[in-house]
Amino acid sequence: MQLSVLDQAPITKGNSAAGALIKAEELAILADELGYKRMWMAEHHGTKAFSSSAPEITAAHLAAKTKSIRIGTGGVMMMHYSPLKLAEIFKTLSALSPGRIDFGVGRAPGGDNYSIYALSEGRQPMVYNMYEKFDTALVLLNDEVPENSLYDKTIASPQKVQLPEAWMLGSSGSSAIKSGEMGVGYSFAQFFNGELTKEIIDAYKERFKPSPFMEKPETIVTYMVTTAETKEEAEFEAGPQDISRLMLRRGRMLQALTPEEAQNYPLTELDKMEIKENRRLHLVGSAKEIADRLLQEQEQYGFDEAMICSIPHSQEKRLDVYRLLARELLE
Repeated sequence: MQLSVLDQAPITKGNSAAGALIKAEELAILADELGYKRMWMAEHHGTKAFSSSAPEITAAHLAAKTKSIRIGTGGVMMMHYSPLKLAEIFKTLSALSPGRIDFGVGRAPGGDNYSIYALSEGRQPMVYNMYEKFDTALVLLNDEVPENSLYDKTIASPQKVQLPEAWMLGSSGSSAIKSGEMGVGYSFAQFFNGELTKEIIDAYKERFKPSPFMEKPETIVTYMVTTAETKEEAEFEAGPQDISRLMLRRGRMLQALTPEEAQNYPLTELDKMEIKENRRLHLVGSAKEIADRLLQEQEQYGFDEAMICSIPHSQEKRLDVYRLLARELLE
């Protein structure tokens, strides 16, 4: 199985925002050494829980610090940027690190309403043209002229650089079909809603049309994972994420607690039931258990690659997650 990394540069309790970005660098270097295929940085705005607000900048730094692993965005949130700017950013990245850059896009805002309007300078955000915007960016990336009067009299520079891989993030059948028709990779966020089906992956593959960005269909499924040498240790480390997700579903994005704080957090019976339900979105167990689950789901759904997002409180425990999974699935 191919493994990759999704990082949000989490700021766990007691740690700093700047430190979270340094830890992303440490994770990228380790993932490169272990044989992970790619590492993507997410985009989050208006939160004290994550430092990854400018993934394209972090990606440039990570690409310079690594040797073989592909680096990209998972994803850059298109609604905040011009297609021309997107094309020029990823052309530049690809010129600096040819053959190693992924242009991964998302159609969500990546933040609350206050952030959305601040990023659009108070204007009404354009939220209904994401597929059109992505298509225009792809045309510009490929040194072609878009069928759009706003962009047909300019170019995206630098010209004639190696194309990045292009990926669309999604969590529904409609985005899968659109990704296939556009000839880009499809990355399904299983940790968002846990609603992956074989039909979604099949629909993408059936509608796939080869493009300059991808010759054949490629699929990634992203999982939230907490693992350790034993199931008991994994359960202990998973507590902060269980509570963070519980709060998120109630409209509150908080810094993750320490495992000790999470262990002593006052939970109602309803809270405990909700955490148990949320475990379909958060895989917790020994490395062998998690590896078996990933292989089983790959067989069931037919995807190519598993992307792992993991947020233990300790950086060393977080790095251990990726070491343990590499030992089970990459060696």
